[in-house]
Amino acid sequence: MSLRPILQLGDPRLREVSLTVADPSDPEISTLVKDLAETLAHWRATTGYGRGIAAPQIGLAQRVIFLQLPSEPPWPLVNPEIIGRSEEKITVWDACLSFLCIFMQVERYREITIRYQDLTGGRHEFRAGDDRSLSELLQHEIDHLDGILAIDRVVDLKTLCTREEFEKRYRAESPYATTAQ
Repeated sequence: MSLRPILQLGDPRLREVSLTVADPSDPEISTLVKDLAETLAHWRATTGYGRGIAAPQIGLAQRVIFLQLPSEPPWPLVNPEIIGRSEEKITVWDACLSFLCIFMQVERYREITIRYQDLTGGRHEFRAGDDRSLSELLQHEIDHLDGILAIDRVVDLKTLCTREEFEKRYRAESPYATTAQ
């Protein structure tokens, strides 16, 4: 395991479409998930932000994401894809470890259904909604796998703000209000 640097906005590797993982049980994928977990934990401990991370953020164009929600077990997802979307959309605050100094409002589907594999290759489907803000989080992380960043989904440029302004004005009403330990 190792702490990995997170690519920052402007790095062209963040815009690449990630490759499908052929064998989720490959030891290299387990190592990648451990690196993602350690990197996310470090960022969460030092900034107070971070519920998920995608492999492209550490420079690996692999379809792997890792979520760590408060009081929940770690959740690695291999080859996740959105297979269903609600008609209803919502506007939410979003940020990214790849540009944590910028916050913005984005539009997301209220509910999605995803398909993914676990580290043994087992296949799963999961329906996400407002519960724990999973729908918006999964959409954000899956977007990374397709080279799409939250800043591409801004609903109104007037909502762009610095981290300091977000914390002063909006953090209490956002999913970032909850701290993970």
